[in-house]
Amino acid sequence: MFSSTAHTIRPATADDAAAVRRLAALDSRPPLSGPALIGEIGGLPAAALSLADGRLVADPFLPTAVLAVELRLRAEGVLAYERQPSLAARLRAALVPAASRPQTA
Repeated sequence: MFSSTAHTIRPATADDAAAVRRLAALDSRPPLSGPALIGEIGGLPAAALSLADGRLVADPFLPTAVLAVELRLRAEGVLAYERQPSLAARLRAALVPAASRPQTA
């Protein structure tokens, strides 16, 4: 039996492509595209979430409800981190007067 806390969430790699396609097929959904997160239960892929469009595919034969919620929470964190300017950019913005900054179109 699987415990609700016995899971791992990690970025999907090229090696996970077949597992993500299998999850999509089990879930009767189109395959995911773009970067994704993989949720594992007991070391096996049980769900995947696309970071590009937020679509989730999951093994319907496993208890993935909690894992799906945690995948969505992790995705929100990953996307928020990617939107945040780098520390160097934030320091430059704080040090360079607004009138001196290059204008972007």
